[in-house]
Amino acid sequence: MSYPDLPNIDRALFSTPTADRVFADKPSSHPPRILLLYGSLRERSFSRLAVEEAARLLEAMGAETRIFNPKGLPLADAEDASHPKVQELRDLANWSEGMVWCSPERHGAMTGIMKTQVDWIPLSIGGMRPTQGKTLAVMQVCGGSQSFNAVNQLRVLGRWMRMVTIPNQSSVPKAFTEFDDNNRMLPSPYYNRIVDVMEELAKFTMLIRDRSDYLTDRYSERVENAEEVSRRVNQRSM
Repeated sequence: MSYPDLPNIDRALFSTPTADRVFADKPSSHPPRILLLYGSLRERSFSRLAVEEAARLLEAMGAETRIFNPKGLPLADAEDASHPKVQELRDLANWSEGMVWCSPERHGAMTGIMKTQVDWIPLSIGGMRPTQGKTLAVMQVCGGSQSFNAVNQLRVLGRWMRMVTIPNQSSVPKAFTEFDDNNRMLPSPYYNRIVDVMEELAKFTMLIRDRSDYLTDRYSERVENAEEVSRRVNQRSM
């Protein structure tokens, strides 16, 4: 292959994506591992109730789920990363292959509880990137009329964390009217949308989880790694 119009390309590090390489790895047989986060500490937290409903649906679809309880999680940087709740969250992030983030909308935005959880998950740690290439579904609950401010912000966060955020999403208006006295969600188009979102998340997770390393392999990082190796070799030869 010739590169007449690409004089800045390092040909040894340039890779042409192919369908054969994308689908080269054998699909995993274990259940998709999904971590669910919610953004309220209220005793009757509707974001937690929505997440619990989502977890039931995911388990019915064959997934393995974990729900993180943010109670006791310190503000970002207020404690050392060795704090037990921080370690619990990071271990779950490493364990997961996909996530669900559900926040109430407060003052037109996601809650501080929701943002704190994401802030404690680093982009990289010990050579690993806990969220890169993993799938994400975003949801929100509203105290009043339907809004999409929180899910829009969660999408920005998901992109920043290098996650594959699925197209579908859920926003439940007047959430206090959508759950019964047993804290189960009532049948409605909003419930059906959550079913849609979880179904889509399960599909995308199974599609992507075995290919995330290849899908997130980047030319710029291959160049940086090659330059680092070159510098180390040159230093040893001096």
